[in-house]
Amino acid sequence: MRKILNGAAAITLSLAAGIGCAQTFPSKAVRIIVPFPPGGGVDIVARLMGPKLTETYKQQIVVDNRAGAAGVIGTELAARSAPDGYTWLLATMGNLAVNRHLYSTMTVNPLRDLVPVTEVVAVYFVMVAHPSLPAKDVKSLIALAKARPGRITYSSSGAGGAPHLAGALFNAMAGVKLMHIPYKGSGPSFVDLLGGQVSLTFDSMLQALPYIKAGRLKALAVLGAKRAPQLPDVPTVAESGLPGYELTNWFGLVLPAGTPRELVARVHADVSRVLQMSDVKTRLVDMGADVVDSSPEQFASFLEAESAKWAKVIKEANIRAE
Repeated sequence: MRKILNGAAAITLSLAAGIGCAQTFPSKAVRIIVPFPPGGGVDIVARLMGPKLTETYKQQIVVDNRAGAAGVIGTELAARSAPDGYTWLLATMGNLAVNRHLYSTMTVNPLRDLVPVTEVVAVYFVMVAHPSLPAKDVKSLIALAKARPGRITYSSSGAGGAPHLAGALFNAMAGVKLMHIPYKGSGPSFVDLLGGQVSLTFDSMLQALPYIKAGRLKALAVLGAKRAPQLPDVPTVAESGLPGYELTNWFGLVLPAGTPRELVARVHADVSRVLQMSDVKTRLVDMGADVVDSSPEQFASFLEAESAKWAKVIKEANIRAE
């Protein structure tokens, strides 16, 4: 009986501590780990949310770019951080649902070592090419790639990231061999694409759209199931000659495992409030992203489903992290 009472007392104290922590949070700066260099889609979203959260908390929001290994380095850093609410991870489909199926050396299982807060945005992906590439659409790209096997290059944010998966799926479904050139994030990937060092990429409209509008890159196709409202005249890959092809990326917010439930709920409520601000939603939509703002429970179920889906795709398409 004494053990039962002691256990009940411990649970009560733990719950009380969690509630107290949520009530006093935050009392210092909050760090948002972005597992990519500055300039990529995740970084753009984090820096859009940061000032709004600073206003809410009256504490500084620090965006901490920790690039490397397609987001693995930043993901592992977040998982090893104290579960006190002061370290967040804003990451992608690749970091949270894909990488553990590609990297045998990865020490973190996001489903076990991180706590879901919310899916932040669903992001339109687009196939964009340097103007010098002699292809104007998917059909002409496939014909060109078959005529030049292994000679047309595509850049990505790193092996295992959504841009890599998009290109690998395109290769498998179109029966071509585009050469994958991985970078340490979408920012440097776009630098070389704009300079013509690589021919094309499959990446977020968040960073591609300004270059498309400026004529510095040309959009060959949208990767999702439907056309993007920002580019209504650009067809999907599926309607351009590759039926069944579809990829939409997403960004999600997670905390280290062990973070008290009350604190997770507090962070979710605060981020949700920011995402529902009209100026934030408008800005994200204009850039090519739709606000999702799911509950922690909904995001947890979504993560499990996405992990299972991509494990199957990776196995069937024999996709590997180079």
